[in-house]
Amino acid sequence: LCCQCGVPIPPNPANMCVGCLRAQVDITEGIPKQGTVHFCKQCERYLQPPGTWIQCALESRELLALCLKKIKASLSKVRLIDAGFIWTEPHSKRLKLKLTVQKEVINGAVLQQVFVVEYVVQSQMCEDCHRIEAKDFWKAVVQVRQKTVHKKTFYYLEQLILKHRLHQNTLRIKEIHDGLDFYYSSKQHAQKMVDFLQCTVPSRSKSSQRLISHDIHSNVYNYKSTFSVEIVPICKDNVVCLSPKLAQSLGNMSQICVCIRVTSTIHLIDPRTLQIAEIDGNTYWRHPFNSLFHPKQLEEFIIMDINRVHEKKKGAGAGARSNKHTLAEAWVRKTSELDTDHQYFCCTHLGHILNPGDLVLGFDLANCNLNDEFANKMNPQHIPDVVLIKKSYDHSKRQRRRNWKLKELERDREATDTDDERQYQDFLEDLEEDETIRKNVNIYRNADIPVESDTDDDGAPRISLAEMLEDLHISQDATGGEGAEMLT
Repeated sequence: LCCQCGVPIPPNPANMCVGCLRAQVDITEGIPKQGTVHFCKQCERYLQPPGTWIQCALESRELLALCLKKIKASLSKVRLIDAGFIWTEPHSKRLKLKLTVQKEVINGAVLQQVFVVEYVVQSQMCEDCHRIEAKDFWKAVVQVRQKTVHKKTFYYLEQLILKHRLHQNTLRIKEIHDGLDFYYSSKQHAQKMVDFLQCTVPSRSKSSQRLISHDIHSNVYNYKSTFSVEIVPICKDNVVCLSPKLAQSLGNMSQICVCIRVTSTIHLIDPRTLQIAEIDGNTYWRHPFNSLFHPKQLEEFIIMDINRVHEKKKGAGAGARSNKHTLAEAWVRKTSELDTDHQYFCCTHLGHILNPGDLVLGFDLANCNLNDEFANKMNPQHIPDVVLIKKSYDHSKRQRRRNWKLKELERDREATDTDDERQYQDFLEDLEEDETIRKNVNIYRNADIPVESDTDDDGAPRISLAEMLEDLHISQDATGGEGAEMLT
């Protein structure tokens, strides 16, 4: 018989029934039934005392371990048998743990009990997010500069940074008239950005640091570091004049060349022979050269007659030729001089896309003053009258049928220039025309513009649907991040 209530029971060391034993002894006494967990909304991490922030999904092993550590000292007097989550509404800011414990009680009897511990999820901003929100707390800055009048290189650089997700560690991105400033909370993140820039665009860098504070007792120094990255001032569709020594080292190229692309190297083509060459950053800074014209100086020509040259004899020591271009000889006339009979003869690398009557953009070297040290020393007979750059299409029609878009970095703009939109549209047209650059950029489909098949297609290059990505918007839960489903 139970010594308390007299109910017949199987014999046990305590001589009590289970009901009386639980009434007499509570093995969960001293274990807190409520607690607090701190959660950062910005980065969706939980605080693991004293100062570590960890990423945990709801109902994950990591979150369970975090909650159990809060009552670890109290659980030392009992034996933990099982622990698990009880489902709660994800937005309720509550976490419930179901614990099963055992403890030896009167005369060696082992009692097992199940109870629930409830945690309240409180919002608290972590130090990293606090610094990001402050926007003025930084320990390193990367200053990217390019001495040009347009921003095509920075638009391309922006897409590379977005694709490789290098903007995640930045505290702030500031846009100024000749470049971008990236602010970081640690020197390591800034150094990683500098290494990335040197791998993606031809550039050179230098660094400096300024002492902010110094603790003489612990010998701790606090520095602010500045990294200056200068990108070569050569962009796509620039006409350049190489030094005689550099032109000779590249396979006896002509000194007057066209830049067809800028990736990690400068890609040049000789419009007279289709000879191509690549110049990296180190070679450029040893033998620097400048662009002869600004993009605003492009003039529109009309093709009067064009003849494709199928065989061109290679010169002595000539390098590789381009297989994507076709050499042609063309007679052109300025659209501004259609009332005259003045025509220009030139060799061009665009023979594969040009036909008589087409409009083409180019530079007029015959009627301009070349202020370049290498061009002024050249034999005038070796300087072409006209250098054709690219075929001209209807800008408004291309913009209207463009059914794709790009993402942009969030940055502080110093001032909005009316010319920026025109430069951005030029960059989008370059993406449509150059498949090699397009491979390095994430292009998203614009659902607002329907896919249309024009019968009056003017042959302008377009991006196929196969090259576009769907712009997904994945909304994460406020208290869990990925894997936030708590349904069981």
